[in-house]
Amino acid sequence: MISRVAIALMWLLHWLPLPVLAAVGRGLGAVLYRTARQRRAVVRVNLELCFPELGKAERERLAREHFKVLARSMLERSVLWWGSRERVERMVRVENEDIVRRLLAEGRPVILLSPHFVGLDAGGTAITSRFDIVSIYARQSDPLFDRWLHHGRSRFGDQLLLPRDAGPRATVRAMKAGRPFYYLPDMNFRTGEVLFVPFFGVPAATITGLPRLARLAGAAVVPCPTRMLPGGQGYVVEIGEPWPDYPSDDLEADVRRMNAWIESVVRTMPEQYYWVHRRFKRRPEGARRVYRKSRG
Repeated sequence: MISRVAIALMWLLHWLPLPVLAAVGRGLGAVLYRTARQRRAVVRVNLELCFPELGKAERERLAREHFKVLARSMLERSVLWWGSRERVERMVRVENEDIVRRLLAEGRPVILLSPHFVGLDAGGTAITSRFDIVSIYARQSDPLFDRWLHHGRSRFGDQLLLPRDAGPRATVRAMKAGRPFYYLPDMNFRTGEVLFVPFFGVPAATITGLPRLARLAGAAVVPCPTRMLPGGQGYVVEIGEPWPDYPSDDLEADVRRMNAWIESVVRTMPEQYYWVHRRFKRRPEGARRVYRKSRG
């Protein structure tokens, strides 16, 4: 019942102009900052680990801002699910899409490297309005939300959403058939091969999928972060030139390079990274745990 009411409210929200939707989202984020105690504690730990040079008051300001942009992205997802293609394309601008078209015209498989910023779904929807892609889809525990999230990620074009356990062959096949792979590399997954490499100077369990898939498919790695713009201005997908000399013969160096690049982008919009995720939950052997249940 609760999820049905939430979906109905989301549908109603998509009729609002973006500036109003953004303001409502920021207001909701201020409420979530005060009420989502466990997630607030996770954000505080992450910011303390990644930005030790900031004072406590500055990190707290960053935490508040994160909840505001996170909630805004959640509500603006309503436009992605129910807005027209024309409205979505006005809401989310894609820069340098000609880079992807050029690579595809050359017969080169493409990996769109898209870290977990709050604009991730907006960027993904904008990409699917321009390209038929392949991506990994994790089934949600709530069947109703799962149905609408799947709908939102596949409503434009001919999209191939693979389950997380599909294995690399299906992804490589799709890339070689001309589908860019919208790839999210920076979550702390419980399965799959990982290396502990620095992220903001902290050893982070990092999956090795990017260099391995790039090598298997002979794919170009194209940076593709999505930036939320102030107020009701929407989002911009910032497609960059493919990385030269990637992958190398050194798997760890390749994974380090990926994390260093993600870190560099985070520093340009630190409030927009997905800090509510327990990025450092999986620790090197003997290292202390950093997340604890908190009441405050």
